Amino acid sequence: MPELFATLPKRVTVVEVGPRDGLQNEAAIVPTDLKVRFIDALSEAGLPVIEATSFVSPKSIPQLSDADEVLRAIRRKPGVRYPVLVPNERGLERALAAGAEEIALFTAASETFNRRNINATIAESFERFAPVVTRAKAQAVRVRGYVSTSFACPYEGPIKPEAVVAVARKLLELGVDEISIGDTIGVATPNQVVNLCQHLLKHIDAGRLALHLHDTRGTALANVVAGLQVGIAIYDSSAGGLGGCPFAPGATGNLATEDLLYMLDGMGIETGVALQKVVAASALLAARLDHPLTSKYYRAATA
Repeated sequence: MPELFATLPKRVTVVEVGPRDGLQNEAAIVPTDLKVRFIDALSEAGLPVIEATSFVSPKSIPQLSDADEVLRAIRRKPGVRYPVLVPNERGLERALAAGAEEIALFTAASETFNRRNINATIAESFERFAPVVTRAKAQAVRVRGYVSTSFACPYEGPIKPEAVVAVARKLLELGVDEISIGDTIGVATPNQVVNLCQHLLKHIDAGRLALHLHDTRGTALANVVAGLQVGIAIYDSSAGGLGGCPFAPGATGNLATEDLLYMLDGMGIETGVALQKVVAASALLAARLDHPLTSKYYRAATA
C-alpha cells in the first residue's frame, strides 16, 4: 500500500443491507423465495453481516411483510450475522419468534425526520427503545443503533455534529453494541465525514462506529476513503446499489457493495468477500426489478 494510505485500516467489515434497506424502497414486490435465494447467495459471497429484513408493520412497508418467513427460511452460514430491524417491542417479539439473534433500532438526528419516519420525537423513540434493548440484552441478542440524517435532513437542512453526538451517546447509554451513522439523503462530502467522525470519536471507540452512506450525489466512495482516514472500518452497503428511503424524498440508492469491494480490493484492504459472487447475487434480483441496478461495477461486469 502506498505510504499515503499506510495508516488506513488493514481490514474492513462490510455490512450488507440490501435485503432490508435495499428492498424496502422497491415498488416491484420481490417474492419470498427470491429474497431467501438472494440472502443465501450473499452468505456464500463471504459477507460477514447481512441485514436480512425488518419487522415493521406490514402496512408501513408491504415489501417486507414476509419478514418471519424470510428469516426462518434462509440458510445461516456459521460466523455470519443476520441482524433484523425492529421498531418496537411488538417487532422484537416477532423477530425473536422467528429466530433473530441480532436486532437493529432506528432513530434520527433530526426531529422532523424522526416524526415523519417513525411518528415519534427523538426522545419518544428512546422511550420505545429502552424496553427493547433491556429484553434483547437479557437474551444475549446483539443490538445495533442507526442514526439517520446525520449530515442533513430533507426537511431541516444541515444537521450539527453536536446533535448527532448527543443521539449516539444516548444509544450507548441504552447499551447498543454498534452505531451506524447515516448520510440518509447522500449529501455529505469527505471533509464533513472527517469532521463528524472526529466529533464522534471523542466519545465512541472507532470499533463501534459504522458509516451508512448513500451515493445520491456521487460522493459515497470518496466519503468511505475519508472515513478510513480517521479509522472507521465498518461500512454499510447494498448489493447492486439497491435502496433509498421511503421517508426521504430524493434519497436514491445506497453505496453499492460491488463498488465498495472493488475500491477496497484495489487499495489492498481485506474484506473476506468475493466480489464476483456479490455480482451473481445481485443478478438474481436484477430481472425482477422495474429498473436497472445502479452499481457501476455491476453494470461494467454484466455489460
